[in-house]
Amino acid sequence: MIVAAAVAAVVVAAGLYWFQPWKLWQDQTVSEALPTAAPSTPAADPTSAAPTESVPPAPQTVARGSLISHEHTTTGTAKIVRLPDGSHTLRLEGLDTSNGPDLRVWLTDAPVKEGTAGWHVFDDGKYVSLGKLKGNKGDQNYPIPADVKLSEYTSVSIWCDRFDVSFGAARLTAA
Repeated sequence: MIVAAAVAAVVVAAGLYWFQPWKLWQDQTVSEALPTAAPSTPAADPTSAAPTESVPPAPQTVARGSLISHEHTTTGTAKIVRLPDGSHTLRLEGLDTSNGPDLRVWLTDAPVKEGTAGWHVFDDGKYVSLGKLKGNKGDQNYPIPADVKLSEYTSVSIWCDRFDVSFGAARLTAA
């Protein structure tokens, strides 16, 4: 009996660690502002004694898509934004999905498919992990490495690395 109880305890502990079911009831909301250009120093106007303010260029959305549900109900918008310094960031706006173990944000070359057909396609081809999902709700930014060729990636996935399944994804189209 003692051995059976010990084995059962190990199995339950391993299952809890692996599945982390408590995350289904824990929401983590993130409210990040879109990154902007650093303030520039005022330029001197040769005809005036007072310096003038230069206005930094605004960030530009270069691609966007709406998130669809896969393994878990997922809504929101994914945008690739070119920042004034020329760098790019992936912005998730109005994200609402389930929390889960080991969630990642991926740029991929996989097509976005509806329903269960789209659950497992994102690790079949080329993908770049932009990091762990910061929260399962809200607005958040993920810097895209400078060496990533954006033309090679057509979608975004909220990917559960633990179970190799997409929680939700968005097909990116030029803005």
